[in-house]
Amino acid sequence: MNAETSANISFFVEEDVSHPFPSDEPEYSKWLNSVAAEENKTISTLTYIFCSDEYLLDINLTYLGHDYYTDIITFPYKEGDIIESDIYISLDRIKENAEEFKVSFYNELKRVMVHGVLHLIGYNDKSEKEVITIREKEDYYIRRFDFLS
Repeated sequence: MNAETSANISFFVEEDVSHPFPSDEPEYSKWLNSVAAEENKTISTLTYIFCSDEYLLDINLTYLGHDYYTDIITFPYKEGDIIESDIYISLDRIKENAEEFKVSFYNELKRVMVHGVLHLIGYNDKSEKEVITIREKEDYYIRRFDFLS
């Protein structure tokens, strides 16, 4: 694994994938910290691990007992106003979802990254109403990324 750290947010890559934004880490960190702040939360430690489908499938099987591909798995270590978590993201899923939803790879990546943070903040997506709310928040914060950069 390679590590690049910016403040309290770190970005790692699993061996078989390339870092999706190596020169833009400060912008992503600033954005994610601003999301937490706007939601009255603080990121203490947040680690993103970018990986392949197979890598994330193994984690899904090992830790959650799920035998299917997913785009994100979030492991929260603290509850409340302080966010501490590891977030695993399959770049294979991001690419496929971007093609399916006809959006750019980076738009889909930002959506999934902020989706994980929104779950850590307390938003859910179990009911239809919750899905609408979290999607609206994702859209809002994706637009904020462009504003902040």
